[in-house]
Amino acid sequence: MKKWGFLVFPILALAVGALAGFLSRPGLETVYPLLEKSPLTPPGAVFPVVWSVLYILMGIGLALVVAKGGENVPQAVILWGLQLALNFCWSLLFFGGGYYFAALLCLVILWLAILAMIAAFAAVSRPAAWLQIPYLLWVTFAGYLNGAVWLLNR
Repeated sequence: MKKWGFLVFPILALAVGALAGFLSRPGLETVYPLLEKSPLTPPGAVFPVVWSVLYILMGIGLALVVAKGGENVPQAVILWGLQLALNFCWSLLFFGGGYYFAALLCLVILWLAILAMIAAFAAVSRPAAWLQIPYLLWVTFAGYLNGAVWLLNR
């Protein structure tokens, strides 16, 4: 099962992201293009590419942790699931509901959950933890973008 994790966990993360995208599509296609955004907002085509890479890194990180094993694995798995659930909720709040401030608060909690996940991963596998740094950085940038949308569209 340990080797299967390198396939199963990335696919699971990608599936959660795809479901969030599917459920958020109406707002993403109809409302988001009309919003005032930061001048640093990347072109729309960048987001699915970046998120796909990040979901794959999330899955590989968890697979490394599970494959290594040890007493800290359950906590790492729980934090991985928590951050993935928060990631899913953010998409629904921001794109699905247009709740930009609530989405920003969710993103702050997500950022903290990612940080906790990185610490938990590091206790088991340093490479797994390092693979999550791009995710933390991207969510930091996403927080800036989310905050800009909230401030510019009140």
